[in-house]
Amino acid sequence: MVPEYPVRPIVLPRNLRGETPGFLPEHLLRPIKPYGRLHHMAADAYHALRAAGLSDGIRPFKPTSVGDTYRTVEMQRAGFLQRYQEQHIMGSSTRKWNGKVWYLKPGFAPMAAPGTSNHNLGIAVDIWSASGKRLEWLLANALRFGWSWELQSEPWHIRYVAGDNVPDAVKAWKQTNG
Repeated sequence: MVPEYPVRPIVLPRNLRGETPGFLPEHLLRPIKPYGRLHHMAADAYHALRAAGLSDGIRPFKPTSVGDTYRTVEMQRAGFLQRYQEQHIMGSSTRKWNGKVWYLKPGFAPMAAPGTSNHNLGIAVDIWSASGKRLEWLLANALRFGWSWELQSEPWHIRYVAGDNVPDAVKAWKQTNG
């Protein structure tokens, strides 16, 4: 049986409203462990989630890569152009970008068009090996730290949805680690 991933609407932190995705000012971003960067509120929520996971024996607990946290629009563009082409591919998944239809190349995972990804806002992280025990733990715990899924087809891709309403589990972590 395939699990149902809780998908909640995003509430953006106030200081992200009006910012251009993929061009975030450095003062909004914070490093996360073991690598990558997120919006500072998402970074706190990620660290709290990660600490709880590590405490419960979920090891390792990390992003799949540096590029699977905050992405500049140029990073998103490079990944997009690696995965998509303008030439028609019968039956391929498509994206619209720059007024054109782009076709997903065989063997590649889908990716949002530049400037449209939650990674470009610093509120999304792809969790390494989100399956088995790790995925079960995320399903049981992600929401209480302000994280939700975006798509049922991407169990590894979670995004911070709590906005400025810091979840109690994150507040408790910050009191100890803040």
